[in-house]
Amino acid sequence: MDSLFILAALFALLLAGVPVAFVLAGLGLLLLTVGGFSPMMVASGLLSTMDSFVLIAVPLFLLMSNVMLKGGVGRDLFAAVQAWVGHWPGGLAVATVISCGIFAAISGSSVATAATIGTVAIPEMVNRGYPRHFVFGLLAAGGTLGILIPPSIILIVYGVITEESVLALFEAGVGPGLLLVALFIGFSMIYARVKAIARDNQRADWTTRKQTGLRALPTVLLAAFVIAGIYQGWFTPTEASAIGFIGALFVTAVVLRSLSWQGLREAVRDSMKTTASILLIVAGAKVFARAIALWRIPQDITQTISENVETAGLFILAVALVLLIMGLFMEALSMMLIMVPVLAGALMALGIDPVWFGIFFVIMVECALITPPVGLNLYVIQAIAKAKMGEVARGVLPFLLLMLFAVLLIALFKDIVLWLPYAL
Repeated sequence: MDSLFILAALFALLLAGVPVAFVLAGLGLLLLTVGGFSPMMVASGLLSTMDSFVLIAVPLFLLMSNVMLKGGVGRDLFAAVQAWVGHWPGGLAVATVISCGIFAAISGSSVATAATIGTVAIPEMVNRGYPRHFVFGLLAAGGTLGILIPPSIILIVYGVITEESVLALFEAGVGPGLLLVALFIGFSMIYARVKAIARDNQRADWTTRKQTGLRALPTVLLAAFVIAGIYQGWFTPTEASAIGFIGALFVTAVVLRSLSWQGLREAVRDSMKTTASILLIVAGAKVFARAIALWRIPQDITQTISENVETAGLFILAVALVLLIMGLFMEALSMMLIMVPVLAGALMALGIDPVWFGIFFVIMVECALITPPVGLNLYVIQAIAKAKMGEVARGVLPFLLLMLFAVLLIALFKDIVLWLPYAL
């Protein structure tokens, strides 16, 4: 009964529009006080969150992402990829997906990926005859790769919550990330053939390929170096974020000379705002998680699941349905910070690999990013294209189905997720 009351209070406050960080911290403090526990746990929870070495990667990866964004590397990436694949069936759509994948490996942010590539790709694709709703859906879905393909900010947060290796989570995200890229590309090519879109695209000449490729090369090399360094053990994910930020400054300010002082100030300001928001939510979640642990809520839920859910498959199905519903009115990070502490105990009881569950959870969260009315990527694309929300929401439907199909595949073939972490 206590579990139901606490969860009801949590969702009632969220639906009332109270900021997530204050809901989690305030409800956690109330539970500690009513339960007779020391309120000083709130202060220690806040301090332990801000003192996390792993979380230092969040502001640094955000800085790297925003510096690249202000430096216009999305435009360079899109031009280079388009020069190589633009003549394929659905070539512009393919170039958009690949550009999203590459920028995702730089930024770790879904919103930054959708905004950066969308600014360049939307007018180009619409002018070439692609239906507007398809373009909007492709960009909104392509942006979600930013939280799956490493380095991913949300995977860093998941690692902090569950105390799992961030490196293992990054490795686990590679296979599903490439799977989604392949599914999006395949659908785009089939769609372009069926709709007879842009069949007269000309193959770019070698001069254009060389010029655009050289312009995009520093960005690609930086992304490759950061990812390879993490996987090879040259540096930790936190150290990689610092190297990536310095590299982003060097590429945009020195090599490309595309970053102005004004752009740098805006990048720092935007990163500061996002970092403060993320850390406040994480700190509030830490307090809430400690409070519900003392009230034995996770243990009660685990026992209920063990008594009523006989297989891991049914548990995963139930979680997927809950996340789809929550995604209608909650954003990605909040879903993770509320649900993961509650479900963590059940993973061990049902023999579910927490690394695999993290990737499954992130893909379901990606679905939340493109489901109305709270899908952040929908608002990003709507703002960039000055489109109606209904038009954007209509376009994401086939891509949402593809993402759910990817979830089914990783559930049936777990090696898609786990092969790389256990092979290295």
